[in-house]
Amino acid sequence: MRPMLTAIALLLAQAAAPTCAHDRDAMLKRDFSSFDQDMAVGWRSLSMRGCETQAADLIRDYRSANAVPPERVGLLYWHEGQLRANLGQTAAAIALFEKAYKTPEQDRGFGWNLYVDGSIAFLRRDRAALDTARAALAAVPRPAGFDPRGPDGKPIAVRWPMNLAVLDGFQRCWDQPYKTAYVCPPTVGTAPAPR
Repeated sequence: MRPMLTAIALLLAQAAAPTCAHDRDAMLKRDFSSFDQDMAVGWRSLSMRGCETQAADLIRDYRSANAVPPERVGLLYWHEGQLRANLGQTAAAIALFEKAYKTPEQDRGFGWNLYVDGSIAFLRRDRAALDTARAALAAVPRPAGFDPRGPDGKPIAVRWPMNLAVLDGFQRCWDQPYKTAYVCPPTVGTAPAPR
């Protein structure tokens, strides 16, 4: 009876484990947009299956295998950093986040670097630095002419300032790991921010 229970437990564990098989070579040959943004074929397809280590390693390998333009490579550092933070690889995540800063010209009016500051502060457990970054991001005015569009060309609603909700979540779920705090829900009874 005991060997049968062990076999059943093993089968159940295998059924619950994510399938992380992927065609690495094909993924590394993808264009930047499909590799980074397409939920079905890029690194996100692995992450969505719970294969965060494989997704992080794939992003690292993609950067090495491809000539990613400087204005886009920061996004790959950022996404790998998020996956490493989710995995509890805090030092690696911080080092990657530090490579994701935009130049002042690229960030003008958007507050991306403040979001990076707040995220690093959360990982470093520096509440004062998180609060400072959050307050500065909240003060960033919506740029004139900001008209975000989806892949279909239709307007999309974007909360402003972008990423403020993430820093708010870091504050609310301060004692939680990054993966939990990143999606920390608003406090019950809190009105949604205007879009």
